[in-house]
Amino acid sequence: MADDGFEQGVMALLPRLRRFAAGLARDPADGDDLCQATVIRALEKRDLWQPGTRLDSWMYRMMRNIWIDESRARTRRGETFVAEEAGLSVGGGGGQEEAVTLSVIERGLGTLPDEQREAVLLVMVEGYSYKEAAEIVGCPVGTLNSRLVRGRDALMAWLGDGV
Repeated sequence: MADDGFEQGVMALLPRLRRFAAGLARDPADGDDLCQATVIRALEKRDLWQPGTRLDSWMYRMMRNIWIDESRARTRRGETFVAEEAGLSVGGGGGQEEAVTLSVIERGLGTLPDEQREAVLLVMVEGYSYKEAAEIVGCPVGTLNSRLVRGRDALMAWLGDGV
């Protein structure tokens, strides 16, 4: 196989993938499992990635698909409960105030419906454009924008009321 920068690209994406996975899974350990499953699948499906295309979008879409599949399987098994106190450990290590603020925001994100949480994470946390985020989740840009606005408004209301 020719050196196309695939491995280096995957390694460079790991912090962002872990952060997105933890946000989707709402639990750091489950997020790490999701990230690991995504990297394994990417390595297995490496021949499907075309050099010169967006590796990050390809991997985010893959992660999202794995997460959806696992969520559906968990629902079928009847294991739908996730403890509310299973907060996320995402972000930089700041002082106590930053850690508390991050914890509050993470709890607020956890209250959002999945589609809204995805939109908020991709656009507001990961910095993707609306178009890029829409491609990752596989919906029209207008739909993503609507999810983002509803999610952002709900999160702001929750932060105002729930803190």
